[in-house]
Amino acid sequence: MAAASLADSASSLPRDVVIKTEPEIEGGPLLGSEGVSVKRDPVVSLMAPVSGLQPLSWSQDHRLAVCTTSSLSVMELVCDVHTNKQDLMLHRTSIPVPTDANRLRVGPAAEQAQVMEKFCTHPDPSVRQVFLADKVMNPSIGVHKGIKYASWSPLGCESSGRCLLACLTLDHRLTIHNSHKRLEWNMLVDLTKKYSERLKERGYAKKDNKPPQANLLDFEELQRRFHMQTPLRMEWSSVYTIKQVQPDNACIDVEMVLLAVLMENGDLVLWKFVLPFLNGADVVFYDIIESGVSRPSNLAWWEYENADRRMSGLIIGSEVGPVKIMPVSLSGVKGYFTLRHPVILWKECDEIAVENIKCVPMIHPIHKSSCSLIVASRGCYVFWCLLLISPAGLNVHNSHVAGLHSLPVVSLAVSHHGVAVYTCSLDGWIKKLTPTFTENTLIFKQEDMLQPENLTSRRIHGIAVSRNGAYIAMVSTQGIVDSYHPMNRTYQVHFVTLKTPEMAATLLLKSPTQNLYKMADLLDIVRWQILKNKCIPASLLEELDQKIQEVDSPYLWRFKLFLVRVLYQSLQSPPTDHRLKPTHEVNKVLVRDEEDGEEEEDDGQEEGESGGVKSEKDENQEEQKAEVQAWINAVETHLMRENMKKVLGVVYLNTWIAQNTSIPTCGLVEYLAKDTNDRASEVKLSDSPGNYSLQLLTMNSLLRFSDTHTVQRIAAAQCTLKAQSE
Repeated sequence: MAAASLADSASSLPRDVVIKTEPEIEGGPLLGSEGVSVKRDPVVSLMAPVSGLQPLSWSQDHRLAVCTTSSLSVMELVCDVHTNKQDLMLHRTSIPVPTDANRLRVGPAAEQAQVMEKFCTHPDPSVRQVFLADKVMNPSIGVHKGIKYASWSPLGCESSGRCLLACLTLDHRLTIHNSHKRLEWNMLVDLTKKYSERLKERGYAKKDNKPPQANLLDFEELQRRFHMQTPLRMEWSSVYTIKQVQPDNACIDVEMVLLAVLMENGDLVLWKFVLPFLNGADVVFYDIIESGVSRPSNLAWWEYENADRRMSGLIIGSEVGPVKIMPVSLSGVKGYFTLRHPVILWKECDEIAVENIKCVPMIHPIHKSSCSLIVASRGCYVFWCLLLISPAGLNVHNSHVAGLHSLPVVSLAVSHHGVAVYTCSLDGWIKKLTPTFTENTLIFKQEDMLQPENLTSRRIHGIAVSRNGAYIAMVSTQGIVDSYHPMNRTYQVHFVTLKTPEMAATLLLKSPTQNLYKMADLLDIVRWQILKNKCIPASLLEELDQKIQEVDSPYLWRFKLFLVRVLYQSLQSPPTDHRLKPTHEVNKVLVRDEEDGEEEEDDGQEEGESGGVKSEKDENQEEQKAEVQAWINAVETHLMRENMKKVLGVVYLNTWIAQNTSIPTCGLVEYLAKDTNDRASEVKLSDSPGNYSLQLLTMNSLLRFSDTHTVQRIAAAQCTLKAQSE
């Protein structure tokens, strides 16, 4: 265990603390506390092999990106209430790999061609072999095609309020994409090309702007110029709000997000995106940080927030072992503090590469303070680090979890809701680590994740967890078949549940976001249960009605409408197969016994009885559907009335009313007045027909609504229609 502090006088922590890990229970795999894992259909087959060290990435808007050798395959989880199929509804799109080769420029074209020819035939074998084996400097040996890494931005970064997608190809081309109406992808900017042009303008100088002393004929200078513009990883920050001064000296709040790009020489290049990001020309170079890591391997953001105090940094892992946080200076962000110096999380150079770095903000249950849990894979081990900020400084507690896998960890995923760490290795085993706080350290509970039978013998290449921890996606291929490796492999993406429907319903009822779209993965599990059982769980409906009585929230009513609509779909009969069946005419008259005739009469009676039972069953089903439809109409009517009050209330509150002024409402008030049991508003009719004025007795019922501009536009349109009708 080590300690680092922001203050120069902070003392180190005692080194005699032993980090323990609870052993696994003997007798087979454990079941998680959230229920048995269930594999969902469909199993998605990929058209090409997966590529990259971390091929799966799940966004905050429920889209899964899969890196392959031919394209970046994107699958969007759609929680559809208009179908009665129990399978996952996945909308598939893809971003193809560019066909043109990406060539990095390190100088004038003629000079670069001369340098290439020189080092191809260099007399020194140590120089010649290094040059010929480097695919970045010498792409003539053949560059792999495919996607190396994909990273999703936070929600709300593009014009439609969704996520941007940063895509890095195996030939080191970094591009930013957005989706257009869920049907196609548009490339907004090529950051590799943009950064190459910037370096060319600066004469390939370092951060200090000092021109390089050597030219391209120096092999070390040639390597430096290539490495300084070769991206390895990129990660998005969270959304920041800054003050921007307008030409009239007025200050407005502007949202921005940073994209950190880790270069092969250890430099961190920061790009600034002002939100919503519309045009590639709007991206701005923000800063460059020299980390000093000679062989970087991975990157992640560290972001700390406690009350009004915020800090950020970039976690860098190395191929030789060390892990550290580099400070990031953000000017203009309210309440932002910068680390004084880099923080060393692990300093041993043991030649074990650091991969799959993840950072999770947490609340320490004992100290009641904010903290950060950093986890990463290092070979067969899982490295973890707990960062605690106290008045004395920043305290770092670190250790390793051993004995998880017999083979190196290939992928690591973190569920932020009910923090859990999932790891997998090539042998197909997936482990679950649940952190438990003690006074001075952490204890991880180890569990074997129970897998469906058809996944136990497959080779897993990567895993990813959905936004709310409802599903874990895994990409796999065949293992050893009949004691041999298969000649042709097929790559598939599987979806396995991590939460039971009861747990998903509980999280939906207690959601702090009050947004069904952001909880779509949990909604899908509840939808699946209703379609399967053809009923809404009584406990869920009872708790939902109780919460609606306590807090009359539009979110709860929309959740109820979703449940009832899914119930209606579950009662729909499956489509019948109207295929043309040939009629067989019997031309021969067969002589039958009397017994055969009696049997035919009995069969006819049985068919008549079964037909009567079937018709009675159909009648009952139609009655159920009618009841559910009436239920849907009642909930929709309630939501419609609430929206009408929202429109009228905001217009009334934002209109300057003089004496004898009436507000045209196009009959909305008249409609609301029909319900005598609704006491949320009192309607006062004006003298002129069709014009009404609204007085709200309960103003709090209006203050909970938002989106004032939309409401005003609706009201303006209603006024226009009223004027035209007169």
